[in-house]
Amino acid sequence: MTIQEVLPHRSPFLFVDDIQIAEQKKIVGYKRFTEDEFFFAGHFPGYPIVPGVLLIEAMAQCGGAGIRKAGIMEKTSIYFLVTVEKAKFRRQVLPNEQVRMEITNLRVTPAMLKQQGKAYVGKELAAEATWMALIKEETKQ
Repeated sequence: MTIQEVLPHRSPFLFVDDIQIAEQKKIVGYKRFTEDEFFFAGHFPGYPIVPGVLLIEAMAQCGGAGIRKAGIMEKTSIYFLVTVEKAKFRRQVLPNEQVRMEITNLRVTPAMLKQQGKAYVGKELAAEATWMALIKEETKQ
């Protein structure tokens, strides 16, 4: 299953390259932030780093992709991020670094999803957060 089959996001707002583990409680995925990412030109000129909010978005996308890949939710479900709690940024992520995202499913119901995630560069913790997403049936515009 490709990322495009399990996530509705597309470039330039697709922040997951691969899901390695998709289980009932645990999801592990990856994203390499290449030097060509759209946000590096302005964040920050001369010292580009991945914005922290995009690390949270990447973890949430990884969690949603893992839920779909594991078959826990219908492939036609779409997730809307509604809360972010306990977000902490511990290390900057630089161009061409690969981020490993480890996601734990805390609660999954037909209407909502609560997850906790950690993003690593190598063995170093870069970011962590807990979030909740509402789930609804995807509709085409």
